[in-house]
Amino acid sequence: MTKADRALAASDPVMAGLIERLGPMSIAERRRRRGQSPDDAYGTLLRAIVGQQLSTKAARTIYERVIALFDTGVPSPQKLLAADEAALRGAGLSGRKVEYLRDLAAHVIDGELELDRLDDLSDEDVIEEVTAVRGLGRWTAEMFLMFHLGRPDVVSGGDLGIRRAVQVAYGLDDMPSTDEVVARAEAWRPYRTLACVYLWESLSAAPVE
Repeated sequence: MTKADRALAASDPVMAGLIERLGPMSIAERRRRRGQSPDDAYGTLLRAIVGQQLSTKAARTIYERVIALFDTGVPSPQKLLAADEAALRGAGLSGRKVEYLRDLAAHVIDGELELDRLDDLSDEDVIEEVTAVRGLGRWTAEMFLMFHLGRPDVVSGGDLGIRRAVQVAYGLDDMPSTDEVVARAEAWRPYRTLACVYLWESLSAAPVE
């Protein structure tokens, strides 16, 4: 059991039970299960837009089709802005997602989204920077913090999976609100990201009889 596991178990008996039942989990393992993402921030956000409201399989297929339109792989912001809209839509993107991708590219080119300095910003400042791009909401920014920047103390209170997992794990009659999840997560500091990993995993792992 890692230091983080021990701290979570000591802070919350329900979390202790999840850790005992599920065994060691990690942010890296969860990232692997979510599917391989680009290593750079721009590519990660591009893929996030492509994959919105799609199954993992469909998102991967459309992302690969989009990338195949460009000889260099993930297109630079300049190439993305210059790309033919019909070709992008032919790869499976909706007109709205094409708009979102172009807004991302424009923010990077204009310097409104300074990707190289995101590592130096606080979590809330990163969320503010990311959500300034059309089509990128708080949930996407939180996933970016967790799985791209590797921030250890992020909780995605609005994530439906987290809310459902909290309801089940804590035996609640109703699904908790975002604010209720955030309040409960105070006990998990400074390892709220790992706590979320355990909660997500608890939904797919069958309880031990």
